[in-house]
Amino acid sequence: MTTTERHPTRGAKAAAKQVSPSTAPKKRKRISTAEKKRRRAGWLMITPSVIHVGLWTLIPVIATFYLSFTDYGIFAAPKWIWFDNYVEMFNDAVFMQSIGNTIWYTFWTVPVSMAVAVVVAVLLNQGLKLQKFYRTAFFLPQVTATVAIAMVWLWIFNPQYGLLNAMLETIGLPGQAWLVDPKWALPAVILVGAWQGIGIKMLIYIAALQNIDESLYEAASLDGASSIRKFFSITVPMLKPATFFVFIISIIGAFQVFDQIYVLTDGGPANATTMMTYEVYRSAFQEFRMGMASAQSVVLFAFLLFVTLISRRVTKEED
Repeated sequence: MTTTERHPTRGAKAAAKQVSPSTAPKKRKRISTAEKKRRRAGWLMITPSVIHVGLWTLIPVIATFYLSFTDYGIFAAPKWIWFDNYVEMFNDAVFMQSIGNTIWYTFWTVPVSMAVAVVVAVLLNQGLKLQKFYRTAFFLPQVTATVAIAMVWLWIFNPQYGLLNAMLETIGLPGQAWLVDPKWALPAVILVGAWQGIGIKMLIYIAALQNIDESLYEAASLDGASSIRKFFSITVPMLKPATFFVFIISIIGAFQVFDQIYVLTDGGPANATTMMTYEVYRSAFQEFRMGMASAQSVVLFAFLLFVTLISRRVTKEED
């Protein structure tokens, strides 16, 4: 007689031990009726957003990648030409100049507008008189049509009767042909871009400042820290998540600048202010070369993706 036959209960326990957890039948979790209704409602609520992203984002992105390898002029079917658009694009001096202008525009507008925005946000978070008025005044350019803003700056930059030259002459400096001279056109556009971007960044920084624990400042005051020391030791580190968010949206916005270029300079003079988005517009709607415009859009997308990944990587390493 075997051991199992002599002790039947001991055999059953040994058999149960031999069944691994992976092979054991899993118990199916029963979902209540209320949970099913909740899940169904969730799917119904996100369905419009999923359809929207699919129709207006995913399909256009895929179509852009496809058309970038074709010769497509709207009035004829796309013709597959492999990398010809990319070869021509990188041999085009104007497009290469637009890449340089875009990087230069981003290099100046993003840090300048961020630095001004954080200082303004700190000042407007001190409970000053007319604080709401000043916040509204700084945020107003963000909700004003860019074309209207550009028209005002056209008057400011006017070399004959513009406000900027009048101010310079008041302090004894010579006026400039801001939007006509290739040397001054891009700095003038950078000034407008930096000024216009302060409002939304200031608003984000004010929201972030209001989430900083006041006890940190109180503890620093007890230790005798000055206002400048508290700003760099408490405020700036605590604003790091907001700074990363502002940095990313600022870069994306700077790379996509178009309307103010269109109104202020039309890409000139001598292509001094042409940007990558403006070259996409010119290829698509002036030359009707949709394939080339798609290839330029892919390069613009690659720039944005590269900068975003680098920024994300740097932030992770600092964390």
